[in-house]
Amino acid sequence: MEAQPTPPAVRRRAGDLLLWAVVATPVAYAGLTPPWPRHAVPLLAGSLALLGLAVGFGRRWPLAALLAVVLGSLVDGNFVFAIPVFSYLAGRRSAGAGRVAAGFAAVAVAGTAVNLGLLGTNPATWFLLASVLLFAGVFPWLLGRLRRQQRALAEAGARHAEAEERERRAAVERVRLRERARIAQDMHDSLGHDLSLIALRAAALELAADLPPAHRAAAGELRASVATATERLHDIIGVLREERSGSLRPAGETVAELVEGARDAGLSVELRADPDGADLPPLVAHAVHRVVREALTNAARYAPGAPVTVTVGRAGGQVAVSVVNGPAPNGPLPGPASHGSGLLALRERVRLAGGALDASPRGGGFAVTAHLPLTAGPAPAAAGVDRPDGLAVPTAAGAGPGRSTGLASPAAEPDDGLRDGDGTGPAPGDRPGDAERGLREARRRARRSLLVAFGAPAGLALVLALVYYPLATAGAVLDRSGYERLRLGAERDALGLPRRQADPPAEGAAPGCEYYTDGNFPFAEPTWRLCFADGRLVSKEKIAR
Repeated sequence: MEAQPTPPAVRRRAGDLLLWAVVATPVAYAGLTPPWPRHAVPLLAGSLALLGLAVGFGRRWPLAALLAVVLGSLVDGNFVFAIPVFSYLAGRRSAGAGRVAAGFAAVAVAGTAVNLGLLGTNPATWFLLASVLLFAGVFPWLLGRLRRQQRALAEAGARHAEAEERERRAAVERVRLRERARIAQDMHDSLGHDLSLIALRAAALELAADLPPAHRAAAGELRASVATATERLHDIIGVLREERSGSLRPAGETVAELVEGARDAGLSVELRADPDGADLPPLVAHAVHRVVREALTNAARYAPGAPVTVTVGRAGGQVAVSVVNGPAPNGPLPGPASHGSGLLALRERVRLAGGALDASPRGGGFAVTAHLPLTAGPAPAAAGVDRPDGLAVPTAAGAGPGRSTGLASPAAEPDDGLRDGDGTGPAPGDRPGDAERGLREARRRARRSLLVAFGAPAGLALVLALVYYPLATAGAVLDRSGYERLRLGAERDALGLPRRQADPPAEGAAPGCEYYTDGNFPFAEPTWRLCFADGRLVSKEKIAR
């Protein structure tokens, strides 16, 4: 038996459990490592429970989960390892950026007020905490936002591709329906005319004075049957009729006359026709004429000056027609590229006549070949709905798979009224134009998120440095010239030292010594150490970094 796929809810719960285990590991490790302070067990249990709540409600309220972890870092510093994770998830899961950005701003303002105001933290510690918020909070959140935009871009691209595919299928189907309607019109006109003549002759026969009564009755029945067939044909095909003529073929024009007209127009055409090729059934003759006409049009447009060979012959109960042109000496004529709908229509006409059409490059040129049965038979199943490229419909000039057919472009086709809304086109909102606009918007948001993801941390870091630097250097800067003017043994009050000292180095302050900075940007680290005894300067030195 095949393994059943895991339900999405189970996968989500498993993912949340794994996430909790990852973010809880640093907290649990620190809490279980001796020595244990008072209330170690309740504190550890509360911390793990807080992380569990943040994971459990993080999908629905990602900002609340992030703020809970930030507040937890006030109690246990190991929560800082969870801040980048929940910041990234907040970026992935939050539709908007305003609330999360406001949350970060509130944390920054509140943290600054608490550290510099209530607790009296030195500027170096404040700078460290602010840097943690920036690089462990803001930067992962921006990366999550970027990942969300990339996913939205991929989904928009998929929707755009689906809409284009639907439109392509609809275009193919419209061409098929248009050609079916045109063929139905031709059949209606020709068969309706013939049936009307039969009915007229049957009526004349019915009125003949020397006809026996039995024959007269048979003639009347024949006339009534023909009239009924005519009405039935009209009812069946009339819904597909076009108001304008569907064929530009001159009445009674043969393939030889068509080729002769092409020669008169300057095309180099050689006709190789079977002597019996002119005696063809009307439907087959019309399809052969259409194939030759469209292929000659294609050769004149995309291979001007190239020799063209037209071959029509019978073999094995079929008529074969081929139009082969050589490579274009000077390239195609200028003009808009064809969409290949003429070739689709031509293939549909040949298929409904029971034949098959092939159009493909050959010997540097192009060849259109059709095989049609001389007797009527069922039309073969359509084979191009899902793969119109199987028709070898090229898209650009020149020999090869990229060549455009130039066959009856949509602008030259009569309007058949088959447009979107008739069941063949995409539904409103799914059109390629709508999907393309959505794709452009998704790309714009992705580019903006990428710019913000890398530009915002750099900008915030610069702003942070510009805020920290004045705080660290205000009233504590002793420049090099002032340092060199200091003389050992001088009274401290007479030295004119800055009113405020800089923070001592990491190893701590030496007894009786003071520290000043030369204003180095952006960290304003202590530069000079001045030591005093009995109110007099006894030593001065530069601190090695």
